[in-house]
Amino acid sequence: MEKLLDFLNFTKSQETWVYQVFIVVFLTLFANFIARRLLARLHQQLTKTRTIWDETIVDSAQKPLAALIWVIGFSWAAEIVHKVSDAVIFQAIDPVRETLIIGLIVWFLIRLIKASETQLIEPREGKKQADPTTVLATGKLLRAAVIITGVLVVLQSLGYSISGVLAFGGIGGIAVGFAAKDLLANFFGGLMIYLDKPFKVGDWVRSPDKEIEGTVEYIGWRLTHIRTFDKRPLYIPNATFASISVENPSRMLNRRIYETIGLRYDDADKIKPIIAAVKVYLTQHPEIETNQTLIVNFNSFGASSLDFFIYCFTKTTNWIRFHEIKEEVLLDIMEIITKHEAEIAFPTRTLHVEPVNVRNVNA
Repeated sequence: MEKLLDFLNFTKSQETWVYQVFIVVFLTLFANFIARRLLARLHQQLTKTRTIWDETIVDSAQKPLAALIWVIGFSWAAEIVHKVSDAVIFQAIDPVRETLIIGLIVWFLIRLIKASETQLIEPREGKKQADPTTVLATGKLLRAAVIITGVLVVLQSLGYSISGVLAFGGIGGIAVGFAAKDLLANFFGGLMIYLDKPFKVGDWVRSPDKEIEGTVEYIGWRLTHIRTFDKRPLYIPNATFASISVENPSRMLNRRIYETIGLRYDDADKIKPIIAAVKVYLTQHPEIETNQTLIVNFNSFGASSLDFFIYCFTKTTNWIRFHEIKEEVLLDIMEIITKHEAEIAFPTRTLHVEPVNVRNVNA
């Protein structure tokens, strides 16, 4: 920079510094224009490659690089003005420039982490999608590490002792821990969710201990967002999951059909062949999982029916498809009962009337 200043033959005269600042601003504008055109052209070429990380890096660097050019240009212009002015404010040029450059590096790294999350969660066609919960958790940890490191480097560049800051942070952390124990409980609750993975974004979860049921939309460090089935948002502190049971139906292997069917007492002689026919039907059904428990048995003498039950599992776990299969199974069982000339019972009551003794009445 000093060589370029000597080349331009800068002096402290009032007649030349204005032109010098104008030249620096013009060069900054020109450099910014060239850098943006080059990065745009490079990004366009990189989109044609098979790997996604090269264009991700270039795309993340575009705005921070443009800002970096402006920071260098304005600091250069400020140094020119400082040569003709002894104002105290110009003594802050170097620390401000270093702080801004560190901030731009942190900005670039945060943009890179965010873009990498998007590429992993929403990959190109033919690429395997990563687990969104793991990706988001890793991204949050990396962003926190980058920001903390950036703050420490800025403090070091400004002349502060990092060891003293860390020692103060340790003492302050104890005080904050007592004052914000609920906040910390939610933080560690979120950390346990990320590590244990009882559920992830997109899972259907419910709790038998509390009125919680819906689809997980977001897992944060303090709150987990769940969208209930009536489309209402439900915000749950992460510490809650440490003290309740959580059921994750999204990870079920099969769905169960468990129904009790009653026949009339008049069809008692037909219940055995009906049960045998229903069992054969379920065994041969293409959507019923025969490797799981499959039971068709007479169960009890009901108040107005002879009850048998069916217990089996479908191959699908899709909620809509499950009900379609269940409907088909029940209608076919009703048809089997009809073919055996039997009927499904409904609640009935028989009234037995004792014959009246005529002699006692006359008496």
